[in-house]
Amino acid sequence: MAMGEQDLPGVLVSALEGPAGVCEEHVGDLQKHFRLITMQEFMGNKNQLGPKIHAVYIWGGKPAIDRELLQGLPALKIVANSGAGLDHLDLKLLASFGVKVANTPWAVSSPTADMGMALLLAAARRVVEGHQLAISPDTEKFSTNWLGQEVTGATLGIVGMGRIGYKVAQRARAFEMKILYHNRKCRKLEEEEAVGATYCERLDDLLQRSDFVMLAMSLTPQTHGLIGRRELRLMKPTAILVNIGRGLLVDQDALLEALQTGVIKAAALDVTHPEPLPRDHPLLKLKNITLTPHIGSATYQARLQMMENLVESIRASLDGLPIPNEVQLE
Repeated sequence: MAMGEQDLPGVLVSALEGPAGVCEEHVGDLQKHFRLITMQEFMGNKNQLGPKIHAVYIWGGKPAIDRELLQGLPALKIVANSGAGLDHLDLKLLASFGVKVANTPWAVSSPTADMGMALLLAAARRVVEGHQLAISPDTEKFSTNWLGQEVTGATLGIVGMGRIGYKVAQRARAFEMKILYHNRKCRKLEEEEAVGATYCERLDDLLQRSDFVMLAMSLTPQTHGLIGRRELRLMKPTAILVNIGRGLLVDQDALLEALQTGVIKAAALDVTHPEPLPRDHPLLKLKNITLTPHIGSATYQARLQMMENLVESIRASLDGLPIPNEVQLE
């Protein structure tokens, strides 16, 4: 242990390297502020390390937090969670232990909106399929009649008009898209007018009218399975579904059937359930689906901002100051 590290507040992390660890490029900065204790270290010496841990730093949903872990962390003040989604956390359980929660919604909104537009464009213009065609050893000629869907002037239905959904609308406006949105509540009139968005109180109306449907909402008990067989059948047969929210927003069996039978034209998903899908999953065999490995916020800039936001929230909590990006626990 480095000189002085013993005096730094202990922060529990999943690991310092590997796919389930914190970003290796951030470790040096984190260690300026905290004594990082990995799950492996903690599990090997709970009695000594438990009372020294004041915060849990969640990166990519890890480490997982349950009652047993919380019982072993008597000095825990805050769980600092990277990203905006909180569906992997039991907020009531955390509140019952008197633990605060912070996340990083501002850091992820722009890159995730960028990703939404990237997926929309890729699916509309069949970019991945076209790439495979262009590099295939079997390709001798390019067909003049190999076509995609027009984006400019098309109707985009955004389901979930929070920070990310609104930034999607700002980007879509530059493509001269007509924008519909469905949300728990209406946006302010000036916010609607700024992006030319029209509120659909009923999701059904949005689904029936949209050329592209983009899911940009959190996963809650109310939104679980929001898009199922019935909803897909309301969409146009030329429509494309884009999901940058959570995999469980969509009934994947119903989506598979819809893509196989022409109920909708195509789908582009940054999120699935589980992640990754089993390698023999039938969705992976389809040509009319574009999949990315949950990389909505995966830019160097966004991840650096996320880390800095989490450090700020942890330090504020330990100093007894107002916590930036604190999640209000019900």
